[in-house]
Amino acid sequence: MTRSIFLLAAALCLIGSAAAAETLTLDDCLQLVRKQNPTLLEAASKPRLAATAEDATRSAYRPRVELNAGYTAQQAPQQVLIGGLSEPTQDRTYHHASLTVDQLLYDFGRTAGRVGAAEAARRAASFTYTSTEQDFLLQAVAAYYRVLSSTALLQAARDEVTQTETHLRVGQALYDQGVVTRNDVLQAVVRLAASRQQVLAREGEVENAWLDLNYLTGRPAESRSELVAESPPPADSEPDNASLEDRPDLLAQSEKVSRAREELRQVNGSFWPELYAHLGADYVDNSHVQEQTIYSATLGLRFTLYDGSARDARLSQAQETLRKERRHLTDLQERARLAEQTARNDARVAAQQISVAQTAISQAEENLRINQDRYREQVGTATEVLDAETLLTQARTDLARSQFNYQVAVARIRYAAGKL
Repeated sequence: MTRSIFLLAAALCLIGSAAAAETLTLDDCLQLVRKQNPTLLEAASKPRLAATAEDATRSAYRPRVELNAGYTAQQAPQQVLIGGLSEPTQDRTYHHASLTVDQLLYDFGRTAGRVGAAEAARRAASFTYTSTEQDFLLQAVAAYYRVLSSTALLQAARDEVTQTETHLRVGQALYDQGVVTRNDVLQAVVRLAASRQQVLAREGEVENAWLDLNYLTGRPAESRSELVAESPPPADSEPDNASLEDRPDLLAQSEKVSRAREELRQVNGSFWPELYAHLGADYVDNSHVQEQTIYSATLGLRFTLYDGSARDARLSQAQETLRKERRHLTDLQERARLAEQTARNDARVAAQQISVAQTAISQAEENLRINQDRYREQVGTATEVLDAETLLTQARTDLARSQFNYQVAVARIRYAAGKL
């Protein structure tokens, strides 16, 4: 029994270790966003609804078949007067039925415009979904690197606590020897408290970053994994203004322009007649007539002569809508170019900042070592040591933030080209 309990406990420990060692790459996160993000799962229904609406619109090209049947009871049958005598022409009660087939033949682009608008709306819905997906992928990239950046900042804060604790021990020892004043110890104690406060703040930032990433990827809020700090591709790997026309939001807006154009075509068609065909079979149960079923075929023309200027109003509205959608497309194109250029500039600046911060860290580490040695030898002050610690923490913080800014800027470049 004891051996079984031991084996069970060992197995649970192994499972826990495996779970703790689970790694999560950026590509893993992006795939989880595509498959599990709750907002994207909801948005996925919109292209399907648009496709259904398109199918419904296409029904105008197909014939309309109707069947009507009923039973009628009258107070008295209809009669005619012949030579002063009345003669019924129908029974007081009777059954009746009719079967009709109507087919639109031509309407000068009215139906074609309606179908074309539905097709464009379906394509726009698909591109809009892709654009929404790209938005969430960019958010996931930022959240992923925010976790890494916050973790690096937390480690920098913990390193400062360790350094300050070491300095406090040195200062306490020197104070016990009567070499320095109590002010040195108090300075170290106060700085240590501030450093520990910073650790608490950084831990909160890491926790919030994980919560954000887990929401975007559709994972439980308490999930934690080991993230892989992958190096992003160089910012200049994509040519300037690369494939901005492939951006899903621009493609969606282009389809909205097409839809507005087709709606204008539909309204223009309403100023012309409709040509249609009608087939009918009408049955009336009537003992007073010989032919109870009448078959008919009609080739007809429908034309609205006047509708209170409603068509003119719809025409003006359709023209203005088309102009608005075209202007919005132009604005989106300009904003896309601006976003790409801004992202490239941010990536270039961040890359330079990374180089500067890396150099500053090595210099700050050497500066701290020198000041610590000087303080032990009583040729330096406690303030100089604490200032050196602050400089080192700041350099490490600058590096973590610069790396975060660079990684996100590169992702923004890819986002500008619709390639996340």
